[in-house]
Amino acid sequence: MTNMQAVASDMAAIPRARWLRIIPAVIIVYIVAYMDRTNIAIAMAGGMSAELGMTASFAGLAAGIFFVGYIFLQIPGGQIAERLSAKTFIAGTIIVWGGVAALTGLVRTQNEMLLIRFVLGVAEGGVYPAILALIGHWFPNEEKARAIAFFQMNLAVASIITAPLSGWLIQSMGWREMFVVEGVLSLALLFIWVPMVADTPAKAKWLDPRERAWLDARFAEDKAKAIVVDNVSVRTVTGDSNLWKLVAIYFFFQVGFYGFALWMPVIIKQLTGSGMTTVGFLTALPYILCIAGQFFIANRCDQTMNRRLYTVIPMIGFAICLTLSIMLEGNIWLSYAMIVLCGFFLQAYAGPFWTLPPLLFPSNVVGGVRGTINALGNLGGFIGPFLVGYLTTTFSKDVGLSFLIAALVIASALLFTLPKVTSKAPR
Repeated sequence: MTNMQAVASDMAAIPRARWLRIIPAVIIVYIVAYMDRTNIAIAMAGGMSAELGMTASFAGLAAGIFFVGYIFLQIPGGQIAERLSAKTFIAGTIIVWGGVAALTGLVRTQNEMLLIRFVLGVAEGGVYPAILALIGHWFPNEEKARAIAFFQMNLAVASIITAPLSGWLIQSMGWREMFVVEGVLSLALLFIWVPMVADTPAKAKWLDPRERAWLDARFAEDKAKAIVVDNVSVRTVTGDSNLWKLVAIYFFFQVGFYGFALWMPVIIKQLTGSGMTTVGFLTALPYILCIAGQFFIANRCDQTMNRRLYTVIPMIGFAICLTLSIMLEGNIWLSYAMIVLCGFFLQAYAGPFWTLPPLLFPSNVVGGVRGTINALGNLGGFIGPFLVGYLTTTFSKDVGLSFLIAALVIASALLFTLPKVTSKAPR
């Protein structure tokens, strides 16, 4: 073996352990978190709305009010994870949100449902920015889009699992029991999270010294290239128009994503007339394509380092497929096929999008910037489901879905107002 071959072989062996421990742990945690936030969509189609006397508008409000509570821990969660411990912070939130999710099965009135959903949002609010911070501590810039995309695949996997599992639990036991079972499942996450995760490579006793040295070298390179500004804080960058553009882009995409995701089981049930177990499986299919879309787009993004382009492509593709699903409603299965194709683009924007803040802002405020974007942008998760329900009740389902398409188009247009930021391609 030549010296160059030995070096190549050694390099191929080095960057593995963090992919096999950190990424699976964050995926599993967020799969269950996402399940507890979105299983209300299956419950709405499976008898909850009828039992609690919910109109479509109120059901949309109940689904979306989660995101009002969600904003409260976004910035603190990101800052705690950056400065103290993402591992400890997330472990604490798991206990709280798991208990609250289980209590959802005990609600008796519409107002109780609104309250429990709001509290669940508060409990889960800091998890996402904390995980992004943790990924930032483990994956250098040349791997970041792929690492975030792999993490974001949890949304697709969660939906593949949630829809059939929740549909089966509702059909077998009832919607209340579904909430209790899936809430208790959250508490078991601690047995995975605590032993598998370390906050940084320096604190990971299981890390091979060669991998630690490789990471140290890469992070040193990233730090040398990073924007660092003394005496700057999240408050001082609030006057930067790029921050508010990122907030608006994320907001409008979340309007489209959650408006579609939380109403998809109802739309599919109305379109096909199927039973709840079948609806669960039909709802899962778009998320299988979602995994492929996330991997493909993130891989292309890291190869070209064109972060802006590969953020906008999924948004445009999602809008086109959703438009076609409306236009083809006369043919049930063609319309459903377009819903499935929406899945390819559904979350593919996320890996490229979350690489933008470190390229636009000083590294010492990126955690707070991410929290700000996620906090305010996720209000779209409230607006989307609520307005789809309201517009469907007042006008028609097609009007509600057209609103989501408009939101995706606005997000796409705003992306082209950002600087064309890139970074050097991997060696």
